Formats: sequence, structure tokens, C-alpha cells
Amino acid sequence: MEKMTTQMIRANGLNLNVSLAGPRDGSPVILLHGFPDASFGWDAQIEALAQAGFFVIAPDQRGYNLSDKPKGFDNYRVELLVADILALADALGVPQFNLAGHDWGAMVSWSLVENHPERVKRLAILNVPHPWVMNQYLKKNWRQRIRSWYIFFFQLPVLPELSLQAFNWRTPAALMCQSFATAELQRYKTAWSQPGAMTAMINWYRSLFRRPGKTVKPEKIQVPTLMIWGKLDPHLMWQMAPESMALCANGRLELIETATHWVHQDKPAIVNRLLIDHFTARK
Repeated sequence: MEKMTTQMIRANGLNLNVSLAGPRDGSPVILLHGFPDASFGWDAQIEALAQAGFFVIAPDQRGYNLSDKPKGFDNYRVELLVADILALADALGVPQFNLAGHDWGAMVSWSLVENHPERVKRLAILNVPHPWVMNQYLKKNWRQRIRSWYIFFFQLPVLPELSLQAFNWRTPAALMCQSFATAELQRYKTAWSQPGAMTAMINWYRSLFRRPGKTVKPEKIQVPTLMIWGKLDPHLMWQMAPESMALCANGRLELIETATHWVHQDKPAIVNRLLIDHFTARK
């Protein structure tokens, strides 16, 4: 691993556990993980981007791993999740940055670039459609509704937490479609076992369900956008990827035939090259 430090950084009223790597004068890249991941899920990308000269910033987002976990689903509204990242960038003296998000981190990234485009140089999205496209598929496509069964299950009280903890965290490990080495799996189990973590993580879904997305088709995103999509994703239909790119004025889609939803962990060398090329491009 390229030399990396971990710091607790105060941002938006919370303490966020943040991994930092690469030269501080390098072009900043913020990496946002999803569910049920953590900042260390980006380890392969942190190392590659730091070696390429980027200043890499990878937080545990609110509710996850070692970051603060405010109670109540209303504390996990998307606008607060976006505000966390902007405040983190401000705390590090970063007025503008490259941004990459996977899963829920991609949802935060879409919202951030839509509402604060002046803060983002270039955007990379991994295996999550534009929120408007996702809403349309959940409303009209029964196949996607079936794949998204867990979103509806997570609206129940208590039972989702008990289910995910059962059999030594078997369900979240299965959701990640990964065959982890023992040490890596233990790292995730430790993160999931942090006090209040599982409820906080699920509250992201509970908050979103109570605040449905836009019903009017949004304007096109102007920030240059790269989407990387593993076609073997069991949770999200790949057909949403080109429809999402149609909402980007300067978008590029890279489909990876043999990768799952966890494309950056399945194919790290490919993803690393795509991210470095995208974040160094001048047009």
C-alpha cells in the first residue's frame, strides 16, 4: 500500500474517519463507498491513484465503520450526506476535486454533482444508475423491483438488523458477492459490529424511501462523467447504465462483462486504469 494515513476529521458536525494517501499537492480525488462497505473497500484504488500522484481522500461515510453514527433515519437524508463531503473537502482545503462513487457512494456523487457542479472537476460512477433512472425502473420494471427486494425489506423495523447479523454476518457478505480471504472478511465484520453501525447503515435506505426522488426529468449533468459497470451485477440491471449516460452532456460508459456489482474489487487493474485516465484527461 502506498503510504496512507487515517485521521478523524470534523465535518458538518460529525467526526469522519478518513483515509488519506498521495501527495497533498496532487490533484484531489474523493472516493465514496456504498453499502455495506467502508473506505477500505477502495484500497486497490487508493494505492493506484496515490502512486499516480493524486491526493486521495476516502472517508467512512456517516454511519459506517469508525465514523459517527447519528440516530434516526432523518439524519441520513441525501442532502446531509452531500454536505458531509463538501465539509470534508473544505476541512482539507480542497475547493475542487475529482469524485468517484460506488453503490450508495455513487448516489451521493450524483446528487453532489447535480447540486454543486462547481466543486467537481470530473466524476466517476461505479455500478449505480442516475437516481432519476433508478426511480423510473423501480416504478415501471418488475425485474428491477425484484432485484431491489432488500430495499423494501430494509423498511421494516429491527428485523433487517437481526437478519444481517445472523449466522455471523452471512447475509451482508453474500450481498457483496465476494469470496473474501479470512483477514478481509474479519475486517468487514469488525466494521459491521461497531455500536449502532448496522442500524445507521440501513437508515440510509429508510431515509431515501421516505423521501422519493424527483419526478421531473433533470437537466443534463455538465461535469465530464465516466461510468464503469460490471454486467454481472445481480442487484441492478445494466440497461440502466446507458440511460444514465444519456443524462450526461459529456459521458462515457465502460461495460465490464465479467465483473459484478463490486466492479472495483473484481477488476481492480481495469478500474484503476480507467479512473487514472479519466481524472488526468484534459477535455
